[in-house]
Amino acid sequence: MWVQRLDAGHPDHDRAVAGLHGLLLGGARKEAHRRLGSLPDAVRADLDDLCLQAANDALQAVVGKLDDFRGDSRFTTWAYKFAIFEISTRLRRHAWRGQRVELDDDAWDRLPGVRDAGAEQRAVLGLVRQGMDEVLSDRQRLVFSTVVLEEVPIDVLAERLSSNRGAIYKTVHDARRKLRAHVEAAGYAEYLP
Repeated sequence: MWVQRLDAGHPDHDRAVAGLHGLLLGGARKEAHRRLGSLPDAVRADLDDLCLQAANDALQAVVGKLDDFRGDSRFTTWAYKFAIFEISTRLRRHAWRGQRVELDDDAWDRLPGVRDAGAEQRAVLGLVRQGMDEVLSDRQRLVFSTVVLEEVPIDVLAERLSSNRGAIYKTVHDARRKLRAHVEAAGYAEYLP
């Protein structure tokens, strides 16, 4: 029923679009309020606007992908995922807005368990650090360090580097592959996850 009514030629098209926008806005608001406790004050202040933007973009995505809806779930369930994705992305980006994305020398020491690591684990970490300098390209080192060590969200880094999520994922994947090979070549394969 939704798919038919959202067709541009359907007489109820405008009402269906307005109704879907309302559902998506409600979904974005619900997801944003679910995350409220972890949001910085600056994000909370702009929450209504962020939800509206997310609903607008989710609506465009849903209408643009109507042909992809297979009917495996309820239409509204399928459409909500677009709103959740859009608001999640906006909340992450907004939380990082104005923050510098830069690796510092203490990032390694802040990794969980580094201070309590055994000799073998410290050796592996040392090899990873060495591998970052020796086997990764400058871009791979920047992306890997920022995403893995500084825990900057991929979509935030993609925006800052004028790239896209897929390119950042691929860069991290390639960097991990190179670092794994570097550690394995040094004889520490059994200490890798």
